[in-house]
Amino acid sequence: MKPDTSYWQKSFSGGVNFNQTSFSNWSGGGVNSMALGAAIAARALYEKGKTSWDNTADLQLGYVTQLGVTRKSADQIILISVLGHKIAPKWDLFVSGTFNTFFAPGYRYDKLPTDQTRLRVSNFFAPAQLTLSAGIAFKPNDWFSLRMSPIAPRFTFLSDQGVRVSADPVTGLYVPNPNVTVYGVPPGQKSRTEWLAFQLQTVINRNLTENISLNARYQLFTEYAHLDNINHRLDLLLTAKINRYLNTTFGLIALYNKDFSDNLQIQQTLAIGLVYNLSSFRGPKEPDKPKDPNGRF
Repeated sequence: MKPDTSYWQKSFSGGVNFNQTSFSNWSGGGVNSMALGAAIAARALYEKGKTSWDNTADLQLGYVTQLGVTRKSADQIILISVLGHKIAPKWDLFVSGTFNTFFAPGYRYDKLPTDQTRLRVSNFFAPAQLTLSAGIAFKPNDWFSLRMSPIAPRFTFLSDQGVRVSADPVTGLYVPNPNVTVYGVPPGQKSRTEWLAFQLQTVINRNLTENISLNARYQLFTEYAHLDNINHRLDLLLTAKINRYLNTTFGLIALYNKDFSDNLQIQQTLAIGLVYNLSSFRGPKEPDKPKDPNGRF
């Protein structure tokens, strides 16, 4: 007997973007370059009665090559799972888990000693963050949700101690420093735990027009003991469909976290490329039409 899958809705979107430029005897100058990137967005939603289980994955990886040197241009792993139970028409109680890290090593290329061309500052699971949360969610419709979690412990992992770098106080150049705290993890340790914390998450997943969709996610996190250090993260993806297999995307990640940097961090991408979409999500329900006394619509 086959299992009943009618309570599941699933979607998958995968894309590959490629860009290449070359010059030969070009008087205006220029640099040969090639860029390749891939992105995957997947979702699986279970709904039965008052219970829902929403799982999403956002994956990105890209590289650019110039003058024979290859550098990473995009890198992201975000996995989110939310288990909810409806307590009112627009309100849920929920528990959730959010995990994020990188696929590959990341390097710094500027402000380095003359004998170094790059310095590793990140890697797979360096850092990685896992946030477990519980709270109440406001879901007025099928494209917006607001989740508030007064209980939200977060665990930060650092599997590669080689990413500990800092600026030399005399020269201002970045050098390896095993005695510096990075990503909030103290020297000599591989993890950090923030037990008493609050998290707020807002998610928008909506088709603006027939061919344009918006996916946006905002996260706020802070420890109760350090309310002067509030972490903010905004992920935005705007997709415009050209035809069945071609689209253009604009992506933006804005991050403010004093444990990572004292400055606002921004990653922006604009790409056109091949895409493959597959979805079993049902469209919004049509409202019931009123009947007249004679039974006609």
